[in-house]
Amino acid sequence: MGACQAGMIEVLYERGMRPDMLVGTSVGAINAGFLASRPPTVRTARELQRIWRGMNRSRIFPANALTAGLGLLGMRDHSVPVGSLRRLVREHVEVDRLEDASTPLHVVAADVMSGEEVLLSEGPVVDAILASAAIPGVFPAVSWETRKLMDGGVLNNTPISHAVALGAERIIVLPAIGTKRLCRLPRGALASGVAAVSRAIGQRLADDLIRYQDQAELIVLPAPAVSGILPTDFAHTGELIEEAARRSRAQLADAAPAHLRLAA
Repeated sequence: MGACQAGMIEVLYERGMRPDMLVGTSVGAINAGFLASRPPTVRTARELQRIWRGMNRSRIFPANALTAGLGLLGMRDHSVPVGSLRRLVREHVEVDRLEDASTPLHVVAADVMSGEEVLLSEGPVVDAILASAAIPGVFPAVSWETRKLMDGGVLNNTPISHAVALGAERIIVLPAIGTKRLCRLPRGALASGVAAVSRAIGQRLADDLIRYQDQAELIVLPAPAVSGILPTDFAHTGELIEEAARRSRAQLADAAPAHLRLAA
């Protein structure tokens, strides 16, 4: 679903909108890492789209019977090897540390033991992004100093609160998951689980939009109006990119160029 953010970014960049900082969670942290290490141009957005269009399930969620079996037996905390994702991030993020990014970069993770949100603004960029995107039960938790960190989306998938705390006055939110009511019941265990998580994420976003409406100008770009796509299905990346760009372009038709903080 994170492919849609590549379409949104193209629209922002083509309108001359440039971020003062990037704050990302989960797949948003992966996209933010790519963007923060490159110039804010339409060419950069299209390169991110090209990478997304070339993704497939085996590159992100490679099947490994041994890892999956050990995870099911309780001998490991994950079911998918993280090597492929680590190589992908290392290949496409062109800085070594968060604080070296040309656009200030912050990513959100969750502490496995305490359940606290953890904002990472300094340190090894690959480890930080992998921590923010460490889907519980899928990818391994990441060691960070004295902590074990997992996917920040569990607690805060659209980190408006952190952007506000960092001083943002105008925030563009790039949601990868829509908040509209489902038009039909999900079919299957995985689809039901995804639907439940999406509802929780959507509710947190709705609550934060109310909570922070007086502290910053909040602009939420529209998530693609598509349904039934599972997070392991990469056959629809082009559709997600194009639909997100179309809807964002329509929403921003009357917006004036400005410096922004992006929460993804």
